[in-house]
Amino acid sequence: MRALVQRVTGARVTVDGGTVGEIGTGLCVLVGVTHDDDERVARKLADKVWNLRVFDDAAGHMNVPVHAVGGALLVVSQFTLYGDTRRGRRPSWTAAAPPDHAEPLVARFVDALRDLGGHVETGQFGAHMAIALVNDGPVTLLLEA
Repeated sequence: MRALVQRVTGARVTVDGGTVGEIGTGLCVLVGVTHDDDERVARKLADKVWNLRVFDDAAGHMNVPVHAVGGALLVVSQFTLYGDTRRGRRPSWTAAAPPDHAEPLVARFVDALRDLGGHVETGQFGAHMAIALVNDGPVTLLLEA
């Protein structure tokens, strides 16, 4: 699994013009799943995101995780994180897991964050989504589990 994590002051995902998930300060997490991922990987990635120290401490250093600042998480499935662009001009999606494998693992990732105590909003799996966010910093990290 991969997660593209952005520290945000606000983020919202809409489907067909309607908001399906919205947060204030926190993390916008785009999640991709590959073929050999399983629930153990989903839990490991959730723990990594939950404890990722990307918020400023009193000295102004990135040393504080999202839960310590009372932040929320917006999780959006993103199969294109496994797009391969090494050859040609059209990405290959062969490394991305099919929906029947990916959807339950994205749900397990969300459940694991909630089990850790997170307020988690989500996008809509498989839908054409529009994401609006204000990246704070900017801080953007690619995590793999």
